[in-house]
Amino acid sequence: MKIERAAGRISVTALTALSGVHIAWGLGSPWPLRDRQTFSDVVTGRPDPPGPMACFAVAGALGTAALLVAGRPRRSPALSRIGTAGVAAVLGVRGVAGLSGRTDLLSPGSVSARFRRLDRLAYSPLCVALAASTAIAARRSR
Repeated sequence: MKIERAAGRISVTALTALSGVHIAWGLGSPWPLRDRQTFSDVVTGRPDPPGPMACFAVAGALGTAALLVAGRPRRSPALSRIGTAGVAAVLGVRGVAGLSGRTDLLSPGSVSARFRRLDRLAYSPLCVALAASTAIAARRSR
């Protein structure tokens, strides 16, 4: 039971932090890069950066994912459990797509060489690790 709680905390923390980063991006910040053009190439693999609504939508999805993994809503543990499994599945699909060099199937236009390299080295392994920790966390509520 301890490992499931620890995995849940790791997932909730990472998902919440990623949600916050997407909010900053939606507000126009290129963090951690110096400008929006570099940001777009590195983070999305496209020539133009995503609009605020796209960033806020992803932030909302990540925030919702964090709440589900945290065991919310408490009054509906089945919803939390199913939602957590769904979060693990989505992260797993994203991770596998990126590791296989096919993120463009999920996010059309994500094709720059710089993005693909970083996707294989960092973004996709992070998604796979989060999928694994979230799947472990999902076991705690059985």
